[in-house]
Amino acid sequence: MNGSGSYRLQRSNHRYFYFAGGIVVTLTLAVAAKYLALLPVLGIMGQLVLAILLGIGLRAVAGVPEQAMAGVRFSGKRLLRAGIILLGMRLNLGDIVQTGPKVAGIAAINLVFTLFTVYGLARWLKMDRRLGLLTACGTAICGAAAVAAIAPQIKATDNETAVGAATVAILGTVFTLVYTILYPYMGLSASGYGIFAGATLHEVAHVIAAAVPAGQQGSDLAVLVKLTRVAMLVPVALILGLIEGRRERKLHRRMKLSNGAEGYAAETEGNRERKKLPVPWFIAGFLLMSGINTLEVIPQQLASDMITLAYLLLAMAMAGLGLGIDLKTFSSMGRKPVIAGFIGSVFMSLLGFGLVHWLGLS
Repeated sequence: MNGSGSYRLQRSNHRYFYFAGGIVVTLTLAVAAKYLALLPVLGIMGQLVLAILLGIGLRAVAGVPEQAMAGVRFSGKRLLRAGIILLGMRLNLGDIVQTGPKVAGIAAINLVFTLFTVYGLARWLKMDRRLGLLTACGTAICGAAAVAAIAPQIKATDNETAVGAATVAILGTVFTLVYTILYPYMGLSASGYGIFAGATLHEVAHVIAAAVPAGQQGSDLAVLVKLTRVAMLVPVALILGLIEGRRERKLHRRMKLSNGAEGYAAETEGNRERKKLPVPWFIAGFLLMSGINTLEVIPQQLASDMITLAYLLLAMAMAGLGLGIDLKTFSSMGRKPVIAGFIGSVFMSLLGFGLVHWLGLS
């Protein structure tokens, strides 16, 4: 092999080495987050959020070689989609149906109300549209997992995705602690409290933690109601994808009118986008996995292992996002989402509490 060929091979080997190294870094942070989540207080935050925080902290303290960022970005995007697909194994659509129309109605009403409330507050606070959508979806649906699933649909940046996920996680942690303190004074039965917690808290981990005082019955109901909200991630993601596509086509048409030939090229590109299937493959995979779990096609232990793998992949993706975040950017973007999410969460809690009483489920 001549010198030129040897040099190219060496560069290629270095590139693959750093690429693999970036993935290993995110894997290490994800595993560390998993074990930290076993601790009493940190467990309320959950593995996904801890992975983001570890990524942000590592970048701030030690930094990450630029050559390794390709592997980090691979975790933040490709592994993210794989994790979302496997997360569908958590849903048993039959169990959700059996909870009854009233319970499903509370979950749906709370979700829609919170989506519009938080997004409306975000726009009122003059937040970026995409960050407002991520904050609204994370608050209304299922925390960091919803933010991660919605982000590709609206073409959110890594900064926006990480800020949105961290915002709802922080808020969910605060509200979890408040719920457990107020539970004895709420006047709700164990089942009523479980429905209330499942319909109003942000992450699955938050729901599980907050439902502990209600015992097994309350905890089971809380998780079922929460998973009903998780199931609604699919239609919300599809609708937002369609809205985003329509918005882009309008922008392309305006460019055509204002830029002549360049606008025509943009319009042609917009027409190609319109012909694409609006259902993202990873959301379709999420729904497929839910169907497989519902039909009990595979053993329960294997399904449980796949859920564990899903959270590991999602944690690697969150670590990847955290490694791409600059603390200055995070602090400048994070205040308004917290305000919008907090006010929206208060309204969601009040609405959920009222619905549980009004529908006779208290």
